[in-house]
Amino acid sequence: MPQLALDRPDDLAAAGAVLALEAAGLRALAASLDESFPRAVELMLGASGRVVVSGMGKSGHVARKIAATLASTGTPALFVHPGEASHGDLGMIVAGDAVLALSNSGETAELADLVAHARRFALPLIAITARAGSALAKAADVVLMLPGAAEACPMGLAPTTSTTMQMALGDALAVALLKRRGFTASDFHQFHPGGKLGARLLRVREVMHTGEALPLARPEMAMDRALLVMTEKSFGCLGVVATSGRLVGVITDGDLRRAMGPDLLSRRVGEVMTRNPRTIRPDALAAEALHEMNAGSRPITTLFVVDEEKELLGLVHVHDLLRAGIA
Repeated sequence: MPQLALDRPDDLAAAGAVLALEAAGLRALAASLDESFPRAVELMLGASGRVVVSGMGKSGHVARKIAATLASTGTPALFVHPGEASHGDLGMIVAGDAVLALSNSGETAELADLVAHARRFALPLIAITARAGSALAKAADVVLMLPGAAEACPMGLAPTTSTTMQMALGDALAVALLKRRGFTASDFHQFHPGGKLGARLLRVREVMHTGEALPLARPEMAMDRALLVMTEKSFGCLGVVATSGRLVGVITDGDLRRAMGPDLLSRRVGEVMTRNPRTIRPDALAAEALHEMNAGSRPITTLFVVDEEKELLGLVHVHDLLRAGIA
């Protein structure tokens, strides 16, 4: 079996040339933006239905990604294949929708029926194309022009720089719409509940323990009883609450070791507890809870959850964060 050549300067040179050409295309795109961009944003923002994104070939693959990005950032969107549109899927495009059509040449024949449908029902039509005089550009309400830029393909044929610019322009539209809608991290989490991204956006209240699961004691409780509560609840700690429900201290395994002595079991919880413990708010991100656990010279494994008045609401353990994929 021939040995692979892992150090090929010609491959590296080709890669560098591709990236340089595509980067130049993106710089040219950024410099070419004009009033057409905010007009496109307004049309998409004003759609009471969805943004229908369409394109053929490589532009179609980009269109799918743009539709997915829009949908995940607060702008309802879907991809419609132009070929399928001509065979019944035009019924998916209804009053209230806006259409975003991608074609580098602006002369993609498969888009003709979809464009005609948008014009027939007076749907806003936004075009992303590189040819101002093309059929698509002439039919559109707003044209987002791609600047002249060399394709990274050495033959100048395979869509490379042009599709990179299309993709970036779609991202720009999605982010502009996100900002206009006031879309927040909490909103984002609703559409991304799974995977590492969803885990990063979890709130403490979504993973904390509450109610009977909490290891709690009053300051006046004897330590022999308090140890039984700690053992039963299995969190390795004890929350000390006043009659008002406010958290006034905690007892951890470390506190027990430091207080160890012949009179430990007869002492009161209030004498052993650590006052002013580290806590977390229920609306904090779970990732913040992990950071707080690791902060300072003594990492901890549990945090009690309190409101603004220090009233105890729950408890979060590092194992909960591990199970959620945070740590």
